[in-house]
Amino acid sequence: MVNKKKLVWDKEALLELKEAYNYLKEKSLPSAKKVRKSIIEIARELPNHPEIYSLDRFKKENTNDYRAFEKYSYRVTYRIKEKEIRILRVRHTSREPLEH
Repeated sequence: MVNKKKLVWDKEALLELKEAYNYLKEKSLPSAKKVRKSIIEIARELPNHPEIYSLDRFKKENTNDYRAFEKYSYRVTYRIKEKEIRILRVRHTSREPLEH
């Protein structure tokens, strides 16, 4: 039996998701809910297929453990660890990426 990794959200990533939701909610509550729900659903599937998304191109010296996906103009960065998948960042793609 394969041990499935645990999904963990960094506090900063949760805050960023909440800020995105609140920003979108001012324009359209249904859109805000749709974006948040989609990002959460994709994240929930990561423990089943953690390497499905591309390597994070903004990570310097990436050792194949930092990956990212985009949905509705939001980029979600995560790290594959031995026992967990850690969601690190949620940011709008129009924002300058942080090199890390």
